[in-house]
Amino acid sequence: MQEHPSSADDDFAVAHREWLRERVAHYLGRPVPDTAPLDEEGFDSVAALSLYGDIEDEFGTLIDPEDIWTYPTVRELAGFLAMRDSRREPGRVRAAFVFTGQGSQHPGMTAGLHLHSTGYRTFLEEADAALLPHTRQSMAELILGDDPRIHRTALAQPALFAVGYALARTLQEAGVQPVAVLGHGIGEFAAATVAGALTLDDAAGLVSLRGASMQRLPPGGGMMATCITPQEAAELVAGEPDVGIGAVNAAKSVVLSGDRAALERIEAVLAERHVRCRYLAVAHAFHSPLMRSMVPGFEAVLRRLPGGAARLPFYSTVYGRLATEPLYAPYWAEQITSPVRFADAARSMLAQQAPTHVVEIGPRAVLTPYLRRMGGGRRGPVCLPVCQGPGSDAVDLAGVISALDAGPLTAAFPGVRDSGVRDSGARDGGA
Repeated sequence: MQEHPSSADDDFAVAHREWLRERVAHYLGRPVPDTAPLDEEGFDSVAALSLYGDIEDEFGTLIDPEDIWTYPTVRELAGFLAMRDSRREPGRVRAAFVFTGQGSQHPGMTAGLHLHSTGYRTFLEEADAALLPHTRQSMAELILGDDPRIHRTALAQPALFAVGYALARTLQEAGVQPVAVLGHGIGEFAAATVAGALTLDDAAGLVSLRGASMQRLPPGGGMMATCITPQEAAELVAGEPDVGIGAVNAAKSVVLSGDRAALERIEAVLAERHVRCRYLAVAHAFHSPLMRSMVPGFEAVLRRLPGGAARLPFYSTVYGRLATEPLYAPYWAEQITSPVRFADAARSMLAQQAPTHVVEIGPRAVLTPYLRRMGGGRRGPVCLPVCQGPGSDAVDLAGVISALDAGPLTAAFPGVRDSGVRDSGARDGGA
């Protein structure tokens, strides 16, 4: 993925470009044009590693070493550095969007927002229309009703996609533009759509097919949350071929996924170590070896869709880092069985993007506590969910937008005050 800064960013990058120009000339012994690929000018891996050290000394941890080759000219690398440099505009909000995964759904989710927010209603209807040819039933009606079918995989995944897309677009319409996106599991599809790597129609088709294909898998799988490290988890699953690491959410928060009987054997081992485990309320073993049988059929459909590169930084929970590669068919196929490397991806995003705010996009707060700990608590970025839970309404969302300083509340919620919903001044979305 290659980002192209706007003219304003390019103007700001002048200082970074001059600094880079001097450092590159120092290592090559001569100046080079700003638009010349550095590798073609003789800039080798030794020089690149030295330059990375210089960047870290001068600006802090803004990039990874491989970014020097991803942005191969002085001009491109300077623009990337300028975008990442948190010192560029003191006081400017830099918001990252993090999309919640499966398990956050509940009957009636976002009903309060739908009732009072014209913007949210509009974008939920847009997502619903894109999903309808594939789901054959209205996701909006399912989402807003008191319907327990929301927990069925075939419906939960497109419903969560619709909510994530609509919430993010509502924030964008209010003036909150993300500097980066990240998604947990199914949340990656909404993240990729907001980032421009998938169209709404393509994402709707993929999400619907993914959920339906997983629903058809035979029962017998489960997911178990444990308080162990990834290394301990790897040792435990080594002898259980039908169990894998489903997700790494924090340093000692790992979800194991696979055959239920095998999970119970692992649970017994952990009980002897006085480690508590908790089974998740899921019908299938997501992100596990038991998902392999659905991959070929899903991949056959994927090949017919173009996919593409994200137009803003997309932090992959498949790779656990910034995805510089286009998000083509192999990525979405790999995502089905790969662990969700949330902790690695989130840490990379926090370190590289230096966001002032991290907004959890989903029907209730699930990832916010992890993000706050990773971000350094009060010393780090403000971490806030768009929806706290079932009771969240347009007032709460307006409070989030106010905390993000995105402009007048009435711009995003033209019907809020007219409908009698009170102003949110006393309810800080950043709490």
